Amino acid sequence: MDDVTQVKFAPYQRSKLISASVDGLICVFDTDGDMNEDNHLLSVMNVETSVAKVGFFGSTYQKLWCLSHIETLSTWDWNDGSRELNIEDARSLATDRWNLDHVDYFVDCHYSLPDDKLLVIGGTTAGTIGYFPVETGLDEAISSAEAILEGGHTDVVRTIYPAASTHLGANRGIFGWTGGEDGRLCCWSSDEVAETNKSWISSSLVSRVQKKTKGRHHPY
Repeated sequence: MDDVTQVKFAPYQRSKLISASVDGLICVFDTDGDMNEDNHLLSVMNVETSVAKVGFFGSTYQKLWCLSHIETLSTWDWNDGSRELNIEDARSLATDRWNLDHVDYFVDCHYSLPDDKLLVIGGTTAGTIGYFPVETGLDEAISSAEAILEGGHTDVVRTIYPAASTHLGANRGIFGWTGGEDGRLCCWSSDEVAETNKSWISSSLVSRVQKKTKGRHHPY
């Protein structure tokens, strides 16, 4: 039995359970009634490599995004089990979409329901992270970074919690929280900037550990 890496219930369809594993399989279960594998397994999607994280997106959350342990990105329609996008060179594509260091890993994905926008969040070993829009159905599936967080971490970022999940985003101007291998938990404030096609950087922390050198503010 291989390790299960993710277990999540589907929004709007709370009886549907998604599980993912290092065996590369994403399974959809119907949890209504007494659970057993034979009667409640609805479908299986084969990512063909170990699954690190999955999440829901789409107007009715009918789709799945999937990040693998070898840093590939794919998207799926979990209702019919079809794969819609498969980006094996996702890190290279993301690296080409900003002028900072090479994107070494992906932390997570974030979906904005009001904008119907999926973003993959990539990072560097120095602790800088960027939010890259994922454009399904296009040759250039990863677009230029829309947000860059720099100056808070000095090592790999492992987790992100967006302020959109709480009332603090609107009430206190908080962008979100990040945690890294440097032992830091950083709280990022939103930047008030005009509409622009270029990336913006939030290097202003609500709570910051003192640094000897000042972080880079404008990469463009």
